[in-house]
Amino acid sequence: MRFSRRRMEEPEINLIPFIDVLLVILIFLMLSTTYSRFTELQVNLPTAEAEKLVQRPTEIIVAVAADGRYAVNKRNIEGRSVEVLSAELAAASAGKPDAIIIISADALAAHQSVINVLDAARRAGLSRLTFAAQGAGETPR
Repeated sequence: MRFSRRRMEEPEINLIPFIDVLLVILIFLMLSTTYSRFTELQVNLPTAEAEKLVQRPTEIIVAVAADGRYAVNKRNIEGRSVEVLSAELAAASAGKPDAIIIISADALAAHQSVINVLDAARRAGLSRLTFAAQGAGETPR
């Protein structure tokens, strides 16, 4: 009887499945972890006890209708030219250059009508402008 000797194979450790499992665990932990932001400094902000502003700047409300008509402070304007609108804005501001113009344009008003209000305000020397808008679900006033 002849017995042959088998060669001893050296054990081999395959690391690829181990790395795959570790990457899956890492991704799972990254996605499931919630990050909390804790403030490190407790800051007490200063307070002021100033009186409220008694005199507010003059507000001029310019309404622009869907068909291009204008109203300054709820008074309709005859004509749609920039010159007429500029004269009305100058009269409404009464020489106060810090007056605020609030443009309240209809949603269907032409873009050119709003640009005419901006141009008339520039010609009247009024540089403080804002637009009125309503939030979703609000009723127009």
